[in-house]
Amino acid sequence: MKPLYTLVLSSLLSLTLWANAARAQTETPAVGPFSASDIVLADLMFVRRPIVVFADSPLDPTFIRQMELLERDLATLDDRDVVVITDTDPVAKSELRQTLRPRGFSLVLMDKNLKPVIRKPLPWDVREISASIDKFPLRRQEVLEQYPSQR
Repeated sequence: MKPLYTLVLSSLLSLTLWANAARAQTETPAVGPFSASDIVLADLMFVRRPIVVFADSPLDPTFIRQMELLERDLATLDDRDVVVITDTDPVAKSELRQTLRPRGFSLVLMDKNLKPVIRKPLPWDVREISASIDKFPLRRQEVLEQYPSQR
């Protein structure tokens, strides 16, 4: 009878782990980049930190440079729960564009509570972005919860 219990428990455990992994994949989007028209900002609240890259055209050299800098180290951004959102169509008047009101190229770094924290008129490297994120109060709290020995 004991081997049967072990078999049933191990089956339930593996099923639970599989379900949690599937749910984690569907709940949290990848780093991106995603178009602003494809994102519902409210879905990201307390789940991801949006980095919104605005430009007046996808051919803007500053926009292209920023996207190259971000794509160099997507793993670092993913570790900090970042999602990259792009908006290169000022005529479309997306929710983000109406809320943040950029002029030309703009990089807006938001915290998980969807409040804009940093606005930059020039491209930023992932190292600079991650150093800034690490100073956010919510990020510090996450690190302390993940590594309690650092208190």
